[in-house]
Amino acid sequence: MSDLHAAGTGAPFAARILTLSVGTVGELPYKGRTIRSAFAKKPVGTRIEATKDGLAGDEQGDRVKHGGPDKAVCVFPAEHYPHYERLLGRPLARPAFGENLTTSGLDEHEVCIGDVFRVGDAVLQVTLPRNPCYRLAARYGVRELPLWFERSGRTGFYLRVLQEGRIGAGDRLEPVERPHPRATVAEANRLMHHDKRDLPAIRVILVPELGQNWRRTFERRLSGTIEDPSRRRYGPAAPLS
Repeated sequence: MSDLHAAGTGAPFAARILTLSVGTVGELPYKGRTIRSAFAKKPVGTRIEATKDGLAGDEQGDRVKHGGPDKAVCVFPAEHYPHYERLLGRPLARPAFGENLTTSGLDEHEVCIGDVFRVGDAVLQVTLPRNPCYRLAARYGVRELPLWFERSGRTGFYLRVLQEGRIGAGDRLEPVERPHPRATVAEANRLMHHDKRDLPAIRVILVPELGQNWRRTFERRLSGTIEDPSRRRYGPAAPLS
């Protein structure tokens, strides 16, 4: 197993959890209806168990699209907060974007699909980028917010739990293994949202550790099918009054 290093620098990672957060399902108003969501998470001051299905005490409003082994833990870099504060015109308190781990020292251009980290007593693996959806728009009342995530590539990413254990704010993300140095989270975002017909690059990003949702999408593209992202970005149509 080789150590991970920041891309192009040879310097070791110095990443840690700034805020650890969980949430319970509530209701978000959107387009004249309510959405069941645990987006509004709250920081916790104690160490909690990271399990194969997620963090203890964390819930998801839609278990089909959120949560599960490939999306057990959601990570969002604190370095992205100033960008979205400028766009939204307001200060943002962590966790602003429904993440479980607000981190420092990680970036989509440096982190690769399949990267393994030891965090506290747990071992975690990068699976796929976060795919921005209309719940972001519902939370902040800005319809184009999911599109802003796509355009910037500042999306965050998900982890699966390889070894269950307790984690907490302040824990370092200690690099263990990097099996696919070409398969960065930023590259996966590029192919998902921008260069959708770059088939040679799609074949490279289809590493075994890639989460199943994105794997299915990329495999469909190899067969010639390009999905319509409108419903993910903007949600269902408003109900008729």
